[in-house]
Amino acid sequence: MGAITYDIEIPSSIPAAKMFKAVVLDADTLIPKIMPQAIKNVEILEGDGGVGTVKIIHFGEGSQYKSAKHRVDAIDTENLTHSYTIVEGDALAGVLESITYHVKIVPTEDGGCICKNRSIYHTKGDVEITEEKIKEGKEKAMQMLKAIEAYLQANA
Repeated sequence: MGAITYDIEIPSSIPAAKMFKAVVLDADTLIPKIMPQAIKNVEILEGDGGVGTVKIIHFGEGSQYKSAKHRVDAIDTENLTHSYTIVEGDALAGVLESITYHVKIVPTEDGGCICKNRSIYHTKGDVEITEEKIKEGKEKAMQMLKAIEAYLQANA
C-alpha cells in the first residue's frame, strides 16, 4: 500500500473559530443546505459526533459518487483541528484503501484565517493517482470552502 499526500491552504476573511464551527461542527447540516448538488445529507451510523463517530455521506445529484462512509479520528475545538478517514464507498473508486483528511484552521492577524487541509490517499498495491485527480480534489475543496465563506458572509 502506498500513500500520496497533498496539502492545500485557502485564505478566508472569516474568523478562525467561526470557520471551524461551520466547516467541522456544523458541516453535516450546513453543507447540504448550501451545496445540495454536492452533498444531499449526512447520516450518523454510530457515535455522538466526537472521535470514533461513523457517518455516511450521501452525495448530491451533481456528484459522480453515491456515498462514502467516514470515521472521525480526532477533533480539537481548542486548537481548531479535525481529522477523519473515508473508509468505504464508491469515492474510493476500488483503487484506494482509504483517504485521511487533516483540517486545521489557523487565525490570521487581520481577523480572518487560513484553512489548511492535508489529504492522504492510501492506495491499494502500487496504484498511481494522477495529477489530474489531485487537482480535481483540490478544486472541490476550494469550491466548498468558498461556498461556506460566502454563506457566512451573507448570514453574518
